[in-house]
This record gives sequence, structure tokens and C-alpha cells, in this order.
Amino acid sequence: MNRPELWIPLFLLLLVPAATDQPAGSIYDEKADAHREVAAAISKAEATQRNVVLVFGANWCGDCRALDAQMHKPELAAIIEKNYVIVDVNLGRYDRNLDVAEQYHVPIKQGIPALAVLSSRGALLYAMDQGQFADARHMSYESIKAFFEQWKPREPASAP
Repeated sequence: MNRPELWIPLFLLLLVPAATDQPAGSIYDEKADAHREVAAAISKAEATQRNVVLVFGANWCGDCRALDAQMHKPELAAIIEKNYVIVDVNLGRYDRNLDVAEQYHVPIKQGIPALAVLSSRGALLYAMDQGQFADARHMSYESIKAFFEQWKPREPASAP
């Protein structure tokens, strides 16, 4: 039975170009220029008075996926949206963007995901140095939320 009306939707789907070459469910863009993304995030953060969080990880990392899932829960996602510009820095198989991790004093040998927090002007405020989130899949939502609460930008002092 040849029914063209069933083939037309399939054919149209094939004509639509893919939005990205990333596999479905990828968190970390394996083709991204991390240096350029960090610079763009700092510019955006300065313009919007937010801090920058660099999340070093990889698509194969279960703990990286667990942290990402927690960060997308509505309450925490709202805190992040208001206070941070996030940059997911792909480490591949520990063979990519190692210079970026080193630049921000993040020893990835302690485990991933690993985070660094920058001020809106790009100054390093904090770098995970003990693999604090390397076991993110077993961390409580509250402890992850507390991290983001702790590193929110400080409110500017009011004029007298």
C-alpha cells in the first residue's frame, strides 16, 4: 500500500537541517572554543551584573550529567538565571581545554565536574580544588543549591 500522505511528513523532517552536530543529550559542546565562550560570558556577566560559573566536565561523565540535572530544577535554575552566566567547558577524555582549567586553577585530576566562579569582570573568586562535586550524583540538591547561593554576586552598597 503506497500512501504518499504518510511519506510527506518524513520527507519534510529530512529536509530540516540539524541545529547542531552534537549527539542528543549532550551537555558539553565538543566543538566549542572554550576561550571564546569564557570571554563572551564575562562580557555578558559584566553587562548584567552576574557572576560566571565555569563547569568543567564531559558528556560521558555521569556526575556531570547529575549536576546538570540538578542545575535545571526550577528553583535552582531561577537562582542561576538571575545570578550567573554558565559556561560548560568540555574536557573530552581529559584531552581538551586543560589550559582553561589550569588558567582558573581547577585541578581536574581531583575529579569532574569541577567548577570555578568568576566575578562579572572575570576575576577568579573560587575554584574547586578538592573534587567537591566529583560525586555529584550522590550529593543532595540542598548542598548544590547552597553552593550557588554562597557565590551569588554581592548586592551593591546603597548610597546613604
